[in-house]
Amino acid sequence: MTAVPPAPRPADGSTPRLPSTSLVWALVLGAFALSRPLLKITGVVGEAGPVPSAAGSLGATVAITLVWVFVVGLSRIPRPFLTLLLAGLAYGVLAILLSGVLSPLLLGRLEGPLAHPVAIPMVLVTNLVWGALAGGLALGLRRLRRV
Repeated sequence: MTAVPPAPRPADGSTPRLPSTSLVWALVLGAFALSRPLLKITGVVGEAGPVPSAAGSLGATVAITLVWVFVVGLSRIPRPFLTLLLAGLAYGVLAILLSGVLSPLLLGRLEGPLAHPVAIPMVLVTNLVWGALAGGLALGLRRLRRV
């Protein structure tokens, strides 16, 4: 196993930008997390579905977190913590947009954060924390692997 080299510093001494591969992975992993609300929308998780709401939501969150941690922790994706922090943010933004598109179609009215804009910062902060926790776990996994 070879260690991932640190990101090169620009000649002007400024902080290096996030590598595009990290950004792509953050978007992919954030979009993957949309499986959580889609389980509710499709009825797999919920009162009428085979899995109760609380258990299903928690199970989906744990499963998504494990995928995030293992994908980033076992790969050579640069800056694992920042990548998963941004994945959490990407998920928050995408979930807000998904809610804005699907709630009028499914419920006949706008629901969710876009209907209650005061909730938007809390959704984003919550998902940033989720990404940070997953990023910390991915860093821990890399340290265990000595990468």
